[in-house]
Formats: sequence, C-alpha cells, structure tokens
Amino acid sequence: MTVLHSPRRIVLLDLDGTLTKSDPGIIACVIKAFEALGRPVPDEAELHRFIGPAIIESMQRNHIPDDQLAKAVEIYRDYYSNKAVFDDPNHPGNKVPGRLYNTVYPGIPEQLQALRADGYFLAVTTCKPEYQAKPICEHFALDKLVDAVYGASKDNSRLDKDQVIRYAFENMGFNVVQGDRALMVGDRWTDVEGAKACGLDCLGCGWGYAEPGELNEHGAYRIIDEVSQLRDAVEDYFNIDEN
Repeated sequence: MTVLHSPRRIVLLDLDGTLTKSDPGIIACVIKAFEALGRPVPDEAELHRFIGPAIIESMQRNHIPDDQLAKAVEIYRDYYSNKAVFDDPNHPGNKVPGRLYNTVYPGIPEQLQALRADGYFLAVTTCKPEYQAKPICEHFALDKLVDAVYGASKDNSRLDKDQVIRYAFENMGFNVVQGDRALMVGDRWTDVEGAKACGLDCLGCGWGYAEPGELNEHGAYRIIDEVSQLRDAVEDYFNIDEN
C-alpha cells in the first residue's frame, strides 16, 4: 500500500481515450475475436463502443453467447497482449500486439509533468486489466509521469470503474478524514458513472471516444475539448472546491 502524507489532491486518470489513442489496437483485436468465432463483426460505430467498458461487457452487448464469452475474451486478450501481428504506428516496419497499436495523445506528457510539478498525486485508473495497463504505461513511459497504475483484475472480480476506483483508493490509503480529495478524469460514461458511484466528480475529456452528448447526459461536471486544457481545468476544480 502506498500511503503518503495527507491531505492530498488526487487525480485519477482513465487510460484509453484519455491518455492514449488506443482505438486502432482495441478494434483490430475485437475484429480478430469475432472472426475467429465465426460471428458477424459489429459495425464501425459499435466497434468504437468497445473502448471504455470492460471487454466482457462489450462482448455480451454484442450478442456473444454465454458459452462463448470466455473464448471471445481469451482470443481478444491473446491478440491484444501477445500476438505481434499489427503495424507499429510509432515505429513503421515493426509488428506489435494490439496493446502497442496505440499512441499517446500529443501534449499528454507535458500536462502530466505540469500536474505533478503542481503537487498532485496522479494515478491511472482503468477498466483495462492491470496486467495489460502497466506494460502499456511502461512502454510509453507514462509510468514515469504518474504515481501509480491501477486496473481491473484478470478474473473479472474487479471489472467496473467504481470497483477500480475503490481498489485504487484502498491501495493508496485514500483518507477523506485527513483531507484527501480526488477527481476522476475520463472520456466515457463509464468514467462519469464510476466516479459518481464513489462520490466523486468527473472531468470529461472531449478528445476521447464519447458519443455526442454522452458525457453531459451522464453528468460530467465539466467537459474540456483540448489536451492543453487539462492542467488548468484540474487546478480550477480543486481551487473552486477549496474556496
């Protein structure tokens, strides 16, 4: 357990669609899974809805039968974590697994550096399984820019965003009584609802994968459209709350 002095200002950061543009790898691996099972591949709009929620929930939503769910997730995870069959967007000519068919949004490293310099405790908090999230953050050097990386469990016992947030809080020793305060930052309704279930506000990221109106409809306290607005929006939130 990582317990630092309180009170702390904590920023929980979603990964896909917030820090990284991960749709090429996720969608490519989803397609591989549907093809391997001989199932019709969802249309483009539905494929984009796989980004954010837990993969098993998206498979269920797209009518994968219960007796094929485990296999579908296994195939997806194999291509996502292990099979280097996709063109690397960062190093042309190389082949990478789906998790690295991915890029960091321009400006994110600078924003994270600025937030840490301002004294915030930064934690990646994602519904992606932790065993996948940590290597991705290490590959793109995001692990050097945040204080911790938390994700879902491989066995689906920790699946939804509110469960991941509570797991993160437990591991970082989050203590409201001692004055700790936190803000969720994410791009999908799952981030907003997960935050609300934990009594938090969610700053919506308009550059991610939300459908039109999604973040507003679910109650994001504020939505920013540009990565360059992140630091100032976080500062505004905590300053307003203090005053």
